[in-house]
Amino acid sequence: MSMQSVCEWLVPFFSLMLVIGILAYQLMCLVDLEFDYMNPYDSASRVNKVALFEIAPQGILCLFYLATRHWSMLLMSLPYLYYNVRLYMSKKHLVDVTEIFNQLPWEKKQRLYKLGYCIFLLFLYLFWTIWSVLDDYE
Repeated sequence: MSMQSVCEWLVPFFSLMLVIGILAYQLMCLVDLEFDYMNPYDSASRVNKVALFEIAPQGILCLFYLATRHWSMLLMSLPYLYYNVRLYMSKKHLVDVTEIFNQLPWEKKQRLYKLGYCIFLLFLYLFWTIWSVLDDYE
């Protein structure tokens, strides 16, 4: 395997792991708020600080899939990117500190769905990685 093919598989892996880590961090902040370990202002500010860092790696990942011509992974990643960009454009990507208790179940559910989708993408990505490595050795 050449260095280029190794980079083609490492960059998306670390990008997906970054997105999964950010989602897990946001979910932990919301759960801490729910169990009253954190006040609403701290929880909302922590979630809002990393909101854009969730969208950027996914956009870079889609551009990387486009550049490396991994069409199936690009098509699987676009709905998640579209959803996040739509939230950003409508200014709903941030958590409102005054309404956080009313929106807490929805915010947790939304992040759990995103986390599940990213984990699905990670498993799909690992499948394609293993498939291509085995195909190279044949």
